[in-house]
Amino acid sequence: MKVPLADLRAQYFELKTEIDQAIVEVIESTRFSGGTMVEQLEREIATSCGARHGIGVASGTDALTLSLVACGVERGDEVITTPFTFGATSEAIAQIGARPVYVDIDPCTFNIAASPIEARITSRTRAILPVDLFGQMADRQLLRELAQKHNLRLIVDSAQAIGASQNGTLIAEDGDTTTLSFYPTKNLGAYGDGGMILCNDDHIAERLRSLRGHGTQGHKYHYVQIGYCSRLDAIQAAVLQAKLPRLSEWNAGRRRNAARYTELLGPAASESGGKLALPTSEPSNYHVFHQYTVRHLHRDALKAFLKTRDIETDVYYPAALHLQPAYAYLGYREGEFPHAERAAREVLSLPIHPELAEEQLVYVAEQIASFGRP
Repeated sequence: MKVPLADLRAQYFELKTEIDQAIVEVIESTRFSGGTMVEQLEREIATSCGARHGIGVASGTDALTLSLVACGVERGDEVITTPFTFGATSEAIAQIGARPVYVDIDPCTFNIAASPIEARITSRTRAILPVDLFGQMADRQLLRELAQKHNLRLIVDSAQAIGASQNGTLIAEDGDTTTLSFYPTKNLGAYGDGGMILCNDDHIAERLRSLRGHGTQGHKYHYVQIGYCSRLDAIQAAVLQAKLPRLSEWNAGRRRNAARYTELLGPAASESGGKLALPTSEPSNYHVFHQYTVRHLHRDALKAFLKTRDIETDVYYPAALHLQPAYAYLGYREGEFPHAERAAREVLSLPIHPELAEEQLVYVAEQIASFGRP
């Protein structure tokens, strides 16, 4: 039985009529950049995530970069973030000349551990940039309190967590900005790159809209700041508009699949002698499971074994950022962030998309349980 890590083809045919119609409408309008389709999507996603403003941009990476600039982070400033995430988080900080300052993760949630952050704050710190990894929100209350106490910006990377909440609070209700990615395999994915910045501050929103359009304001040839070319294409907005009404249902499907995995794999984890660990959700979190990520002491062997059984898996992420060649200039050494380093050696993400059938879930669990048996 083949079990793909994602099944975008099945998702497309589920909504083929709506997606095709939306794309054709954009083509016939000949308004490919901006326009009512983009503006409507911005309003709807902002409202659904608890924000007053949505600013569509070209990618989730651009959403981070523009957020940092709009929040006043400059060359030489420090931004506290996590070493265990996709490279774009640190990349955005470095690209504007600021310095990533890492704090280790919580080994249970994989998110940045909030309590050690205060010890890393210096006179050069300008922002905290947590990541809502794998679909589970980082500790918003403590992060917000730290940011307010030290007069720092809170910029949240929620690329993997659209639709999540914590204690009933939506992802964009706290923080100066919250960033989204619409990469095709995200819970809400476009048919190419795309992103959005969510915020509740009118001044930041105005600056973001200027930044994404070459720094213009009021007139397309009136430049008030050095900007970027980072607009969300109307065709991508059309695809997202067609999919958005299904997001809650799809997230619920991911949660059901996660619960089923946990039920099926529970005995294997209990009998593994600590070799296999299942993901945990904080009780306060509505986890939307962009990934269902287990840990295994023999991760690489398990991954290879599952591949022979036609089960696709992936490793998010195989090396913590502080040990990557690109960030060697920061001067970190192996052993400084042991939880992140251990996670990079052990994590393995299983298929979790809402199109999975019950027999596929059972098959995956059976094969994991059989791994290592004589």
